[in-house]
Amino acid sequence: MTTGEFRVGCPVWACADWRGSLFRGDAQRKDFLSQYAQVFETVEGNSTFYALPTPAAIDRWRQEVPERFRFCFKFPSDITHRKMLADAGKETTQFLGLMAPLRSRLGPFLIQLGPKFDAQQLGALRAFLARLSREFRYAVELRHPDWFDGGPFEAALHECLRQFDVDRAVMDTRCVHAAKPGDASTIAAQAKKPRVPLRRLAIGQRPMLRFVGENTASAAYDYLPQWIEAAVAWLAEGRDVYYFMHTPDDIEAPALSRWVHERVAQRAALRPLPAFPGAASAVQLGLW
Repeated sequence: MTTGEFRVGCPVWACADWRGSLFRGDAQRKDFLSQYAQVFETVEGNSTFYALPTPAAIDRWRQEVPERFRFCFKFPSDITHRKMLADAGKETTQFLGLMAPLRSRLGPFLIQLGPKFDAQQLGALRAFLARLSREFRYAVELRHPDWFDGGPFEAALHECLRQFDVDRAVMDTRCVHAAKPGDASTIAAQAKKPRVPLRRLAIGQRPMLRFVGENTASAAYDYLPQWIEAAVAWLAEGRDVYYFMHTPDDIEAPALSRWVHERVAQRAALRPLPAFPGAASAVQLGLW
């Protein structure tokens, strides 16, 4: 049976609240990526949506992760939201050129399009994808209702993505929108995360899920079995699967990622994830 690669991870790698759990209690910011990459093999790169990193930072990131690790950086907002892909050739060339030193450690770039990017923009999407370098891989996330019509707009979208070997990133926000808005991070997440119809599909070779739970990891358990089933099926088809587990404050994102990996591993004969460095250091201290 052909089996693809399964990678699960978090939206960020630098969360100070992970000290003492994912990270060692004495971890400094410079230690975060290397300790994260001791456990997980992928991460979203949300920071590039807001600002470009320096070449020195990119070189440091390359050295701090093993060869199997995959960054899935988000395209800058200047390209996807301000220009809405139109006349963005210069910015795109600059961005991909900057990230190129990481090429062996790159998963799909995430092209996240905003709520104003409707079906009238399909031509702009097609033209943009046609000009992209084939050296890299990409996934597109859509948020406008047009792309969820279950009819001609959605069919045209999928035809376009298949033409250019681009995946459709799917988002599941049911859990976070079912939460009681009792804290600031949940209120902010409910305001920011879209309510979009659920799509459990794989358009290309590298399906990507972005799941948004609650700040209590267990709240997601009722929503995830269907995604575990999907992952097992896609792996059996030889697809490489990327799952990113979000929570409003992201504190429980590593634990939720491990929970998902354990259940997919049981079905797909995957190696277990290593222990969290923070947990391992706590055990060592306990021995003393």
